[in-house]
Amino acid sequence: MTFIRKLFVFAWLQALSCIFPLIIFGALALTKVAELPILPRYDWILLICLLAQAGMIISKLETLDELKVICMFHVIGLGLEIFKVHMGSWSYPEAAWSKVFGVPLYSGFMYASVASYICQAWRRLQLQITGWPKSVYAVAISTAIYLNFFTHHIIGDFRWVLMLLLIVVFLRCTVYFTLEERTFRMPLLLSFLLIGFFIWIAENVTTFLGAWKYPNQEEVWRLVHIGKISSWFLLVVISIIIVAQLKHVKLGNTADPQGLPRKKWESRT
Repeated sequence: MTFIRKLFVFAWLQALSCIFPLIIFGALALTKVAELPILPRYDWILLICLLAQAGMIISKLETLDELKVICMFHVIGLGLEIFKVHMGSWSYPEAAWSKVFGVPLYSGFMYASVASYICQAWRRLQLQITGWPKSVYAVAISTAIYLNFFTHHIIGDFRWVLMLLLIVVFLRCTVYFTLEERTFRMPLLLSFLLIGFFIWIAENVTTFLGAWKYPNQEEVWRLVHIGKISSWFLLVVISIIIVAQLKHVKLGNTADPQGLPRKKWESRT
């Protein structure tokens, strides 16, 4: 009975942490089944995302620090989207006023929603990490992962090499989370994989709702290739590294992050 209760609490906290992604899903579903007036569909989705962010700040569901992180991810994601659309990886076929180089501005919020989830889950579950690598390693590997999303169109895809490096760098990392004053733990690499898997499921939902289309979905919707889990896995790594490094800076800890393996690093954001 205790296990079931803990599982319910965990699921509830996860659901609360997914408020912004769920709002995006709701916007995609609403604008697919109902034709809204005045603005094109993509513009309505952007407007809903902006109103949602304002509402979350006003209601204190989200902190200003979390909003800053979300804005950063919006810019990072939008830059990647513009490049990928230009390379023909996927497309946004509908018209919109808010398109930039063929990409609607709401698309950046889909990346930002991942950051929103990570920030809120970190706070609600009181996440702590042990075994964190030196900042130079963490920043270098996250930069290499992000660049690989661009350069694999030119010099080849090195994602499997990067995954091997991730195992080497983060193998000793453990994430701790608290449920009703009891602490549980999980290998950090496993958390990367699990989050990436659930984002892949979400991607299937969003492509079905017409958020964007892969080339093989132009005529009829098809399941997103399971290999995309590896891409989301790597994106989650970038997200968590950025959030973790920003929290390290916010704590004002001038010591080398290599000290993290010897103590639990608690979020105060």
